[in-house]
Amino acid sequence: MSDLLARLGMDHPIIQAPMAGTSTPAMAAAVCNAGGLGSLGLASAGADGARKMIAETQALTNRAINVNLFCHQTFAPDPARDARWIETLRGEFAKFGAEPPALLRDIYKSFLIDDDMLEVLLALKPQVVSFHFGLPQKEKIAALKKNGAVLFSSATNLDEARAAAEAGMDAVVAQGYEAGGHRGMFDPRASDDQLSMAVLTEILAARLSVPVIAAGGIMNGAGIASALKLGAVAAQLGTAFVGCAESAADAGYRAALASEAALHTTMTAAISGRPARCLANKFTSLSERGIDAANIAAYPNTYDLGKALNAAAKAKGETGYGAQWAGQGAPLARFLPAAELMAALISELKSSLKENP
Repeated sequence: MSDLLARLGMDHPIIQAPMAGTSTPAMAAAVCNAGGLGSLGLASAGADGARKMIAETQALTNRAINVNLFCHQTFAPDPARDARWIETLRGEFAKFGAEPPALLRDIYKSFLIDDDMLEVLLALKPQVVSFHFGLPQKEKIAALKKNGAVLFSSATNLDEARAAAEAGMDAVVAQGYEAGGHRGMFDPRASDDQLSMAVLTEILAARLSVPVIAAGGIMNGAGIASALKLGAVAAQLGTAFVGCAESAADAGYRAALASEAALHTTMTAAISGRPARCLANKFTSLSERGIDAANIAAYPNTYDLGKALNAAAKAKGETGYGAQWAGQGAPLARFLPAAELMAALISELKSSLKENP
């Protein structure tokens, strides 16, 4: 067992990814109690919501938990671009007899400017704090580390990973291009090398002095074993837990995950404003129809419109406009309670390591 896992009291190298919109206190606690690391996605929760979710999870487990925050860059308001995107989707709203919002809001507060969230973390002391889309300021990193937190950051390439290690991260999550949900690129305007989990994990394990956690397309014990053989100390699984009974995924999301759509995940910025891998649905088909990327509003303003469209569609019985995040391993999803899924993953991992030492 790695020093990192021992430090966190983990019995198994399995981390449930903190996918905002699906992770819940009940699911995180079940993973923790089974010997893994359960996670909460707090990017959309706000400080008050985060306080409630962390406290609820801590009441269900005495093991280490991971909380995840977005450190996205904020850009100057661009009302003209927002207006173009609203007009682009006006026809979709009309299908459901609805009008789009007149203005788009910045609905997710970046941890870079969220001092209230920092106070919650310092008060409740979750053992692991992880970051996506970038890194916090050095003052926030220092405050969290002084408070005893272990820090993770996702990275999509070697430069990001090196920046994370130099900033004081205790581990780096190697996010392969096949992973579900948002790409963790620090700069969404930069080119993306689209490295796979396997390639990125092997590169980072060879070049970094901090532990590497593999993420992207891992759905079973054999996949976890493969990641460990590439040099990772643990594997982070997101899509594998979406179908769990404790997941917050709605009925439409679950039905899509169990359908042929799972075979056709795609990367799109049309839902939120940043590239993210989603099940093939009505929203992803917008990108396939050749929407001009220059008209897509910035993150998270685009998400404000996307959520409004999803709400209008669901009110008429259409569930295909949701943010149904999923990685390329989606066809391998299992619909089990989290404890049962963990038991299966642990058993499969032990068998794989025994058969291929």
